[in-house]
Amino acid sequence: MNIQKIAAFSDGEKGGNPAGVVLLDSALDEQTMAAVAAEVGYSETAFAYPLTTAADTWGVRYFSPESEVPFCGHATIALGAVLGKDVGIGQYKLEINDASIGVVAKQHANGIAAELTSPATKSRSVTQQELTSVLTLFALQPDDLDERLAPAWIHGGSNHIVLVLKSRQTLAQMRYDLAAGKALMAELGLVTIMLVVIEHDTLFIARNAFASGGVLEDPATGAAAAAFAGYLRDQHWPHTGSFTIKQGEDMGAPSLIYVALTDEPGSPVSISGSTRALV
Repeated sequence: MNIQKIAAFSDGEKGGNPAGVVLLDSALDEQTMAAVAAEVGYSETAFAYPLTTAADTWGVRYFSPESEVPFCGHATIALGAVLGKDVGIGQYKLEINDASIGVVAKQHANGIAAELTSPATKSRSVTQQELTSVLTLFALQPDDLDERLAPAWIHGGSNHIVLVLKSRQTLAQMRYDLAAGKALMAELGLVTIMLVVIEHDTLFIARNAFASGGVLEDPATGAAAAAFAGYLRDQHWPHTGSFTIKQGEDMGAPSLIYVALTDEPGSPVSISGSTRALV
């Protein structure tokens, strides 16, 4: 089995979020995919197989070391890079478990970049119980929250909760117990919990706890970025059609996620980034 390892949303030749990518001739059984993902050990591995003889449409499933994930942004960007290298630069349709999405592979001077079209987005306010549980997990207080964007449940192919913090220092000090985080995310049906600081209207610093997949933190999370974009749109945030998320800085894995969106409520958003091959 040819397992390719790609860092998605890299900042030049550094950082990014590692993902495994496996191109298949046909679908594999869940047990095999789960075992391969656990052996790879990255936060996600994408398994893709062609659905058409022209290889322009692919079935895709995503597995973390401990569970299947309905949608993974950074693994989709990594898949786009592999498809661009092994099949050809261009646009591909992807059929994932609960949606039809797309990815475009683009040749850049320093390698292959990719741009995905997310599933539809939606958001809602968190309940008081949800908020109290998440604040307790991270040992945060209500006064740590930035009043400009209220805590929210957000969705863009998978479920997340986002807390917007006032202080960059508070974000840098993010700590939580992995087992407790995994239990809470299972209880609330979340893939990650996203902590964000607003640098300005179109630049955000983020950290994403990914205990649901057995990983303390993701250095770049495209699915959460898509969900967050939908939330900003729902809140009529002045995004001017695009914004950037910096993630992974506090892990020593600087990552850049570029987001483009329209003002149409619930519509898919565009997530793009650079990639680099890993040995």
